[in-house]
Amino acid sequence: MTSVVTHARIAAFPHCQRRSTVRTPRNGLDWSTDGANWPNRSASRFVKTETLTWHVQIMGRGPILLLAHGAGACSSSWRDLMPSLANDFTVVAPDLHGHGFTGMPGASGMTVDAMAAGLGALLLALGVSPVVAVGHSAGAAVLARLVLSRIIAAPAVLVALNGAMLPIPGFAGPLCRSAARLLALTPILPWMFSRRVHRPGVIERLIANTGSRLNDAGLDAYARLMGNPGHVRNVLHMFANWDLRQVLRDLPSLPCRLVLVAAEGDRAVPPLAAYRTAAHVPGCELIVHKGYGHLSHEEAPEETAAIIRRVARDSGVAAEPEGARQAEPAAA
Repeated sequence: MTSVVTHARIAAFPHCQRRSTVRTPRNGLDWSTDGANWPNRSASRFVKTETLTWHVQIMGRGPILLLAHGAGACSSSWRDLMPSLANDFTVVAPDLHGHGFTGMPGASGMTVDAMAAGLGALLLALGVSPVVAVGHSAGAAVLARLVLSRIIAAPAVLVALNGAMLPIPGFAGPLCRSAARLLALTPILPWMFSRRVHRPGVIERLIANTGSRLNDAGLDAYARLMGNPGHVRNVLHMFANWDLRQVLRDLPSLPCRLVLVAAEGDRAVPPLAAYRTAAHVPGCELIVHKGYGHLSHEEAPEETAAIIRRVARDSGVAAEPEGARQAEPAAA
């Protein structure tokens, strides 16, 4: 049976049922095939909200820490970081709209506002409110919109890992959205791109263009994602509808602490973007992560986890006491 968690207590998560075969609508990814040997598969749940069936991974005990991946990725982006953080937190890592194994709501549901609202609905269905929120790239913008909307209580801190939180300046932004819309509406183009990904060396070059180098597990996960035409099409729909102008206007009123982590070698969202973001949010902290690229949290999961733990402590979030981790949660 598909696991459906509605206003569940966090202690009930280990007892949720899981479904071995889940084909998420409108994106083509099949849990029984594409999900075989998926990173942290044992932590996966399928959760229904009013509009979507979500794939979410949950592990650990302690304060709730939410992870939001970037465009084109999914929960596999946290494959090594998540188990490390689970030593101190209850980590919740969903696949966002149309990504990975989460359903696609339709192109109109791929705006930053719609994605934030959908994520809020998932958290309400789970009955959790994160005290630490960590977003990578576009995921940081989704989290900022979620916090600004006040759908849930504000976390103590929002950590943006190579956050893409500002609009592309000038005419380039609308031009990119128009180009993505055209590509998404041309069915053969996502199919052609996905076929190309299966050629030797292509996925390695795509990742290298971000300034990062990944291990075999990371390359395999991205190859499965980008080798799926439905996933590629959904990402293009996201780009086509991506408008961060309101996020830019509202960022100064963000009701929580903001910490920006910028990788020195990021070629996708260069560190300059973090400096521009910091200029809009008085009092935020900016950390430069040296030696890595856009996927720095995948290249250096332990270093990234150490940054997040330190930021959480500085924000007044205490990790799970050692003794409490040894107790088994009670069934709901």
